[in-house]
Amino acid sequence: MRDAYLSALHRLAGENKDVLALISDNGAIVYDRFRRDFPEQYFNYGISEANMVASAAGLASCGKLPFAYTITNFLTMRAFEFIRNDVCLQEMNVKLVGTGAGFSYSTLGPTHHGTEDIALMRVLPNITIVCPASPRETYKATLACAALVGPTYLRLGTSKEPEIYENDYDFVIGKGIVLKEGTDATIIATGSITHDALAAAEELQKNGVSVKVVNIHTIKPIDTGLIVECARTTGAIITLEEHNINGGLGGAVAETLLDNGCNPVFMRMGLIDNFCTGYGSRPDVKKMNGLSPDHIIAKIREAIAQKRLRNSKAQ
Repeated sequence: MRDAYLSALHRLAGENKDVLALISDNGAIVYDRFRRDFPEQYFNYGISEANMVASAAGLASCGKLPFAYTITNFLTMRAFEFIRNDVCLQEMNVKLVGTGAGFSYSTLGPTHHGTEDIALMRVLPNITIVCPASPRETYKATLACAALVGPTYLRLGTSKEPEIYENDYDFVIGKGIVLKEGTDATIIATGSITHDALAAAEELQKNGVSVKVVNIHTIKPIDTGLIVECARTTGAIITLEEHNINGGLGGAVAETLLDNGCNPVFMRMGLIDNFCTGYGSRPDVKKMNGLSPDHIIAKIREAIAQKRLRNSKAQ
């Protein structure tokens, strides 16, 4: 994902000299190509996230298009007041880019995990939140965010995330994507864990279980129409995210269902009001925290069983 983002940013900078790359120490090496080709469009603020965001707002006020990049939790937590007051309150055209979303830094522990950032950004007015699911989608999302006027938070993994798209497709901010059709239940995912949702659905299909898989790459504004349609056609919704379920995708989908009078069987998968436990590879950490493909399969089966029980009582 990170390489796809850098490739898209390099393209944007070559097309528009007002595109600026701002970093806060993290990423100095991976920006080597950008710094070599566009030295006057690159700024490293050191370990000073708040200053970077404040500068980004000032640059945007002068007509520049700054992309402010660093680790998700350092960006959204250390600089939160500046994001709120300088970027969102003033509606500045700043692109905030958080890398290392979810359990990306799986060996570094909770201090480096990005598992509360969606909740923090969702509460802020005027901001768009985009969480691409794969490298190809990251490239498209970066270009789309650049074209969008206003505060934007682009949430990325790091590198080597699996690709989920075999062919080209249309990426539209605010419009979710149906990756797999199904009738028994819908799993709605965001970020690179969407790959695990697909894997679980494919495995269940071998046993005659039909699961719809939806990629909600835009958390705000969320695709209300698609979520409501899935609830009404499959009757069971499971959300999946590498984030706390409070305030994240699960919370956003729950609010959407309630606001629109939908009452499907509904379950959320993510961190359940706790910090991530364990250290190791990303798959290992997901397994330790109940988010492996096997855990997803079990949750889908549980939701379908609840739906069938509800339907039998209604007859």
